[in-house]
Parts: sequence; structure tokens; C-alpha cells
Amino acid sequence: MLKNNMEFDDNIEEIIKSVFSMNLSVGGGWGYKEELATHLKKSEIPTIQLEHTIASMRTHLDMNIIRKEEERYGGINLNEISREEYYSNSQLYHKVSYAVTAIKEKEYNVFIEEYKEHYGKKDFDMSEYFERRREATLGKTEIYWFRIDFE
Repeated sequence: MLKNNMEFDDNIEEIIKSVFSMNLSVGGGWGYKEELATHLKKSEIPTIQLEHTIASMRTHLDMNIIRKEEERYGGINLNEISREEYYSNSQLYHKVSYAVTAIKEKEYNVFIEEYKEHYGKKDFDMSEYFERRREATLGKTEIYWFRIDFE
């Protein structure tokens, strides 16, 4: 499934269907660069929402699903921070940047259990808890390329 540089050699539409149980009309690559843009062919989902969904899928693949257990991240979140729209060779492209946050999966699971166990109790210091979570959180920016092929 994986080639060099985190590039996938399988059909993106089939990977999405088998891994995420979604049927999306997409092609191309995983959007790591313009030449590997994800082709959005058609959808009833609004474009920005569809792009976010696909970016989330790629991020979960990269940071969790394809990693060894001890290297996996949990609590993965993406928030759009910028967007560019332009034409190249008569094709419409969106270059979207997302802020990505995540915590190592084992550590994330410990935080979730701690929260469940102590929430609502008098001695639970919520501020200190969320400060520790913030310190454990990885933050990075990822760029995703989409080619808009809607008919």
C-alpha cells in the first residue's frame, strides 16, 4: 500500500472505501504536492467539507493507521488555516493548509481515562489537566492539494 515518501500506490477511491467505508468519487493521489493532487470528481458534499474529510483521512493514515503501534497518534484534529485557489493547465486547484494537532495514542488514551475517572470530582484540577494535555500535543502544518474536476 505504501511507497517511498508516504505515497500510496493503490487507488485512492478504493483505499477510502476499504479503510473508511465511504464511497467518494475521487482520483489522483493523496495531495502531498500539486502533481499528486486529489481529484474531486463529483460530490453532493460541499467542497470545503469534502476537502476536510479527505485531508482528515490522509492524516489518520499517516499518523495512525499505517504506523507501528508505538508510533501511532490519537486525538488527531485538523483546522483549516489558509486556502489558495488557482488555475494551472486549465485545471482548478485548491491548495489548503491545515493546522494538525495530535497526541501519541497511548498517552492520549491515558488522558481520556484520567478525565473519565476524575471529571466532576472536587480534587480534579481541570486547568492542570488541560495544561498537561497541551504540553503533550504535537502541532504541525500540513498542505493538501486538490484538483477540482466537477462536471
